[in-house]
Amino acid sequence: MKTAFLFPGQGAQTVGMGADVVAAFPAAAELFERANQIVGFDLRKVCFEGPPDRLHSTTMSQPAIFVTSAALLAVLQANTDLKPDVTAGLSMGEYTALYAAGAISFEDGLRLVKKRGEAMQSAADATRGGMVSILGLDEDQVRQLCDEARGGELLEPVNFNCPGQIVVSGAIGACERAERLAEKYGAIRAVPLEVAGAFHTAMMASAAQALKQALLQAKISLPPVVRTIANITTDYYRSPAAIAEGLTRQLTSAILWQKCMEHLIADGIDEFYEIGPGRVLTGLMKRINRKAKVTNISDLSSLKAVIG
Repeated sequence: MKTAFLFPGQGAQTVGMGADVVAAFPAAAELFERANQIVGFDLRKVCFEGPPDRLHSTTMSQPAIFVTSAALLAVLQANTDLKPDVTAGLSMGEYTALYAAGAISFEDGLRLVKKRGEAMQSAADATRGGMVSILGLDEDQVRQLCDEARGGELLEPVNFNCPGQIVVSGAIGACERAERLAEKYGAIRAVPLEVAGAFHTAMMASAAQALKQALLQAKISLPPVVRTIANITTDYYRSPAAIAEGLTRQLTSAILWQKCMEHLIADGIDEFYEIGPGRVLTGLMKRINRKAKVTNISDLSSLKAVIG
């Protein structure tokens, strides 16, 4: 059997995440303590107690999801023989995937994710952008929708999550027009996302530049055994330089999650584990390939179901 570990991105966060696992396993508690020292504030308290508006902010949710996912991973690996052949992460989750593969350390991964969230928030504050999830249309239909809704502003499809779910991103006015016009193209729904800005577009160029500088200071290696697939190319990373470039370009480029998962399935991956808060990736996989075996590990009960 070939196994993939999958890690969620921004949007998976929820108040209370990780609390039950930390209470049950010292290894998880120790990781949160290390995280507090690295970020310089009580990240553990924000994860466990909120308030929700603070946890859901771009600057907080990204390090919070990274640490919660890493804590679940630590307990899983300490209590089972499970080892991934491949790792993958949705957008920000790619950092957790690279950490799980051994490409970056916990410390560097957390620092990078913290910097990423801060840089994205700063770029969002300097622009007026948004994102809308379009449900029920294929890629050609979504591109036609963007062409009509654009109105001379930036608007493009950026998250190809699964069949019938594509997220568009761009100027706030263009996003609002896309939401209104979606039904005309046959969309089931158009759902505005609660995000700070137009992520994965050129409106994040300043964030990409700031992150690039942080990546130059991080120690990145290419693990000899575990491979990580890149969101923006759907191919495996082949060098530390490619990892740094991929993480930089990710902020201004589309996330090709569906194609990444189809690539893994074609390569013989037959067992997937989603490790982190929520069930987003488990749900997407069911839409990508209903026959794929996916185990969700998001809290104490699902973790215990795996480790026994």
